[in-house]
Amino acid sequence: MTSVLFVCLGNICRSPTAEAVFRARSKGEGIRIDSAGTGAWHAGEGPDLRSRAEGESRGYSFSGQAARKVRVQDFYEFDYVLAMDASNLSDLKAIRPHDGSAQLSLFLPDGEDVPDPYYGGSDGFKDVVDLIEVAADHWLAKMCAQN
Repeated sequence: MTSVLFVCLGNICRSPTAEAVFRARSKGEGIRIDSAGTGAWHAGEGPDLRSRAEGESRGYSFSGQAARKVRVQDFYEFDYVLAMDASNLSDLKAIRPHDGSAQLSLFLPDGEDVPDPYYGGSDGFKDVVDLIEVAADHWLAKMCAQN
């Protein structure tokens, strides 16, 4: 079974949205999906209401999600650890054990950042879901091709 962990800063906007989109688009293809943050400020909280509203308006479910911080064991338990931006990627590289088996990468296939919509308006949340949908399709195709 392939496994993927999506990571952003606080695990309340971008990474839970990626988790919800990926779960819906993978349609039970035997992929373990989770999300986490590089920080623990929101540990135990559900996704940001604005993220949920935009995702749910497109049919995605955030049910059962709660923010958590990335753990060292995530680098052993997941095949892919996908960062939402370069800063998250840098933080992940700093804590990744030298023998961690997870493939570490930026989430967007073009190497760009998924912008953090937290301090912006509702358009930012729409743009984030648009980007995540395209990137999710890319990663799903890649994972299916490797299996």
